[in-house]
Amino acid sequence: MLQSAPNSQSNRSVLSVSDLNREVKQLLESSIPLLWVGGEISNFAAPSSGHWYFTLKDARAQVRCAMFRGRNRSVRFRPGNGREVLLRCRVSLYEGRGEYQLIVEHMEEAGLGALMRQLEELKARLQAEGLFDPARKKAMPFLPANIGIVTSPTGAAVRDMIQVLGRRYPAARIELWPVQVQGQGAAQQIAAAIDSAGRSGRHDLLIVGRGGGSLEDLWPFNEEMVARALAACPVPTISAVGHETDTTIADLAADLRAPTPSAAAEIASANAAELLQTLAALRQRLARTAQLQLRHLRQQVQLTGNRLRHPREQLQNRAQRLDHLELRLKGAVQQLLHGRRRDLQTALRAFGHCHPERDIEIRRAQLQQAARQLAGAIEALLQRRGERLRHTVQLLHNVSPLAVLQRGYAIAQDEQGQVVKSYRELEVGQPLRVRLAEGSVSASVTNVGKSTAE
Repeated sequence: MLQSAPNSQSNRSVLSVSDLNREVKQLLESSIPLLWVGGEISNFAAPSSGHWYFTLKDARAQVRCAMFRGRNRSVRFRPGNGREVLLRCRVSLYEGRGEYQLIVEHMEEAGLGALMRQLEELKARLQAEGLFDPARKKAMPFLPANIGIVTSPTGAAVRDMIQVLGRRYPAARIELWPVQVQGQGAAQQIAAAIDSAGRSGRHDLLIVGRGGGSLEDLWPFNEEMVARALAACPVPTISAVGHETDTTIADLAADLRAPTPSAAAEIASANAAELLQTLAALRQRLARTAQLQLRHLRQQVQLTGNRLRHPREQLQNRAQRLDHLELRLKGAVQQLLHGRRRDLQTALRAFGHCHPERDIEIRRAQLQQAARQLAGAIEALLQRRGERLRHTVQLLHNVSPLAVLQRGYAIAQDEQGQVVKSYRELEVGQPLRVRLAEGSVSASVTNVGKSTAE
């Protein structure tokens, strides 16, 4: 209620301008609650005091606004002329000029604030459902043979991804699922493409994304239907939306987030040069393993030869064991070569498109030649060891007492079976047993004396 002081001259109530403005200010502030107002900024001023002063306008009207230093520190962007904003404010009056104005308590970009609130609410709800739980995320395949890409067929993102995949991993087959990535109906197309690609059974990996843009441009990837399609996809998924600083609901729902589409292609692809280096290292390991096994077997053969004894039965047993080792060695080497050849063939089939076919044939021929040379070297080694064994057997046979008997000599033994080495051990009439090369005879001593040669 406006009050005035009585005027003694005219009996009229007269207010000063200051009183009037103060009363109007109190009336405005008490009768109009805190409200939201949207419009365009003009005449923006930020003096050294830290306060902001500007005009908020639309096509038909304008109003003065003030936002004091304690409030504007929380604004996350720098306002300027022409900027569309949304204000939470209260209506007041600037008493000094009698102008009504808005005292701003909170400012946000028009449209963006509503979108951000909607985004945070959806993120919190899906998080509570466990849709972003790391435990449910699938691991990325090491060598995906077929990679599906859900994106715009005309954007720079798809060209970047195809270029990276072609350079790093040309063996992979790429299938594009063209969709609209912004605007009305984009979210429905993206979700449908993810569902179709997952159910097709053709892909080992799925990349979903687009290039950078504003929050409004990227909004289809913040839609709930896209998040649920990614979470339900049976194929491992990579989300590659916008730039590294952009984070969407799709990034949280996918099995893996890539900062950019090019980075997603690098994650999905193997480096062909590194794979070839790994293959060469495996081949060197194969050669070293074969050499170590051959060296070990050679030592076993040498130890077997060193333990050979005179009796013919033991010689035959050692010869039989050598034959057994030979068979084991051949079988082990053949089995090893077969396994390594199978592994190599599997790897070559996987990388069949990584290098020219003629180079593959040359490598295969070199491997076969090496295998033949290895088998030949083993056969020659076994033949040399066999010849050495037979030569040793012949030498042992030549120095055997039985071989001496074959040359016409005989062995005289007394009644106790002791070999007679001197005439001094004999007496006339003493019975003897003479062992010949074939059989033996009984005899008696008729004369004892030194031999004529002695």
